[in-house]
Amino acid sequence: MKTDVAIIGGGPGGSATAMFLAQTGLRVTLIEKAQSPRYHIGESLTGECGNCLRTLGLEAEMTTRRHPVKYGVTVYGPRGKNAFFVPVKGWRRESGLFDTHTWSVRRSDFDHMLFAAAAARGVGVVQAEGVAPLLNGDAVRGVRVRANGGTVEDIASEVLVDASGPATFFSNAGVIGEKVRGSYDRQVAIFSQVLGGIRDPGAAGGNTLIFYRQKHHWAWFIPLDDQVTSVGVVVPADYYRSKNESKHQFLLRELDQLNPELTRRLPQIEFVEEVRGISNYSYRISNFTGKGFLCVGDSHRFIDPVFSFGVFFAMKEAEYAAASIASFFADSKREQPNPFADYQRVCDRGQDSVQELIDAFWQHPYAFKLLAHHRYPEDVIHMFAGRVYEETPLPGLVAMRAINDKGRNQRVAHECSGSLN
Repeated sequence: MKTDVAIIGGGPGGSATAMFLAQTGLRVTLIEKAQSPRYHIGESLTGECGNCLRTLGLEAEMTTRRHPVKYGVTVYGPRGKNAFFVPVKGWRRESGLFDTHTWSVRRSDFDHMLFAAAAARGVGVVQAEGVAPLLNGDAVRGVRVRANGGTVEDIASEVLVDASGPATFFSNAGVIGEKVRGSYDRQVAIFSQVLGGIRDPGAAGGNTLIFYRQKHHWAWFIPLDDQVTSVGVVVPADYYRSKNESKHQFLLRELDQLNPELTRRLPQIEFVEEVRGISNYSYRISNFTGKGFLCVGDSHRFIDPVFSFGVFFAMKEAEYAAASIASFFADSKREQPNPFADYQRVCDRGQDSVQELIDAFWQHPYAFKLLAHHRYPEDVIHMFAGRVYEETPLPGLVAMRAINDKGRNQRVAHECSGSLN
């Protein structure tokens, strides 16, 4: 089989990349091993995710499926007080911030919708597992796949996109580097879905709620439809192990004890979904592009344990990847050592910016609140609206980076002092 672009992974990153590429007229083949729909977390979409869906012409479909409309995120302090609200905003270079909304989604339904939309727009779909990339020297020239029945086939392509998410196809195949653990790799998330739950009144009923207990210990509350709410807690792995409880027992107790405001909102807890857990989900892989290949989203980095940037990066990088690939086919970049180097720089810049934002929130919560609500409130809203890719960083981001650098230097000095003693 021959195609212009082959994409491994039919999640939001892969499906969005396929749809953006289909608009350019290229032949695209989407390879996915799992049957759809399938369970996944990461249900709260950012404002820029909403705008990507509108760009793809999917707003009417989102409305038809009645996904809860989200206007912002409220974060509650340890005692259920001192809450602050981050509104959903859009941003355009020519017009600045503008009011908008996004959605919270049941990922099994959402991912299936994107996958089906890609197929409906002429993207070729192959139900198979990526086995190994096809190499020609330092260039990737396609992928070997294995169908569910065991048949092995080679798919030749000019460009191969890794959108396999945490499976990190290219890294596991040795095409790019190994996973390097991130700042939040020693945490675990335990989660499920519940009936009921007290939501905010009126139009705010679809908003995401975050409940903070202490550093690296928090819970989420995300409406999925009129009745069901996604709930989960993120805690240090050592804390989870010390409780010696089943996942079901652990989540039940944490939802009751973690934060008074969360306790109030869940007077009765009835799980309607299996209680699940994941761990070690913060990582990065450098040098994730090259001759004939690039990565999108979680296949090269995942950093966000709280503000739901995972799907944002998948869909925004899909948009940038499609533009870079279209440029690759349109001009002489094919013979460059790395025709997608500019795409990689843009992705790194955006993810590094969000890393600073998240680090400031967790490592220096009081300083973050001062910056977010008093000194640079508009800059913080800009970043949540997706303005994280610019070469010149916003003043609020510069301030967060300075706070983080100071904290990192203090930790290094403390560790060095301890080793000398």
